[in-house]
Amino acid sequence: MTNKMTIPAMVEAGKASMGPPLGPALGPSGVNPGQVIAAINEKTKAFAGMTVPIKVVIDKDSKTFEIEVGTPPTSSLIKGELGLKEPVKEEAGVKGKKTIGNLSFDQVVKVARMKRDSTLAKTLKAGAMEVMGTCVSLGVTVEGKKPQEVQAEVKEGKWDKPLKE
Repeated sequence: MTNKMTIPAMVEAGKASMGPPLGPALGPSGVNPGQVIAAINEKTKAFAGMTVPIKVVIDKDSKTFEIEVGTPPTSSLIKGELGLKEPVKEEAGVKGKKTIGNLSFDQVVKVARMKRDSTLAKTLKAGAMEVMGTCVSLGVTVEGKKPQEVQAEVKEGKWDKPLKE
């Protein structure tokens, strides 16, 4: 039986560093922290500008490691579609605050497809509804309307064509 440890963390894609949370956790693991950080940055660079969940699985006996990269949170994918850098400081979405951007319905579907493997939604339609729910809390409009209005249109079947599996 091997002696393994797992270090979960949220890191800015391509910009992981020796600071917390990784540095202190990697120190006692027995692996070269610099190599781990370099591997994380290489594996996450495709998600530049987003925060991504990762897991570092370390075999303490053989001093080897594997990096598992998860799907970024829906909010990060939406901000990426809007071309916004994280973190967005405004308290958008809170009653009386301004919106931070507008997504086309095609962009909503694109984000829903990206989250396909890590969501509980059983259909693309349900996934799009989840994405629009996140838009509500972020202060993002969809097709220039409140996300709730577009969700109602989806329920009515107005957006069935782009939601074909």
